[in-house]
Amino acid sequence: MSNSILSSFENLPYFTIAGFRQMAGDSISNDHSARVALSRRAKAGQIFRLKNGVYMHRRFYERHRQDAAFSAIISAILLPQSYLSLEYVLQQNGILTEITYPITAITTKNTHAIDNAAGDFVYRHIRPELYRGFHIAEAYGIPYAQATLAKALFDYLYLRPLDTRANLAEELRLNLDDFTPQERDEFAGYVAISGKPKMRNILTNLEKYVWRP
Repeated sequence: MSNSILSSFENLPYFTIAGFRQMAGDSISNDHSARVALSRRAKAGQIFRLKNGVYMHRRFYERHRQDAAFSAIISAILLPQSYLSLEYVLQQNGILTEITYPITAITTKNTHAIDNAAGDFVYRHIRPELYRGFHIAEAYGIPYAQATLAKALFDYLYLRPLDTRANLAEELRLNLDDFTPQERDEFAGYVAISGKPKMRNILTNLEKYVWRP
């Protein structure tokens, strides 16, 4: 297989087996042949397998892996029906510190994890009515969704087993002092939508220990 075929994908965030076959033309007759050829190139380090049937060229990775949006677009490529949230967003905003987390996202699909050369990606399930509170951005032509800070905090606390009698901000080492009144109101709105006594107790806890009037 000529390297010129793979070079066509150097500036793209990902490519598929179908796209590879289209570029290869008659030299690759079926998906099996394409997988074998791509597997060889992956072993040679020229490309990375992101997930089944989806690949990234090594040169794109090397050029962009330090970019702020790199992990975000990989997360969206792996599971388009998801939004970045939880530890990933909280750490970006200084709410969680000093610990390295995987790239975390929310989905209405099943909870699962994907590990590849681009990182460790974890997708947590949430009820459909709570699949909200995110904005859409774009990088390298790939749209991705990311939770607001208030929704990331809600998701983080909603999905954790917690003792709401303790000072949660202190126990979990959460830096919540700089939450704006608007962000606190937004968090309270998600609590109301959830209808969960646990979340009402968490809101009361935060108002008692951190978000005092």
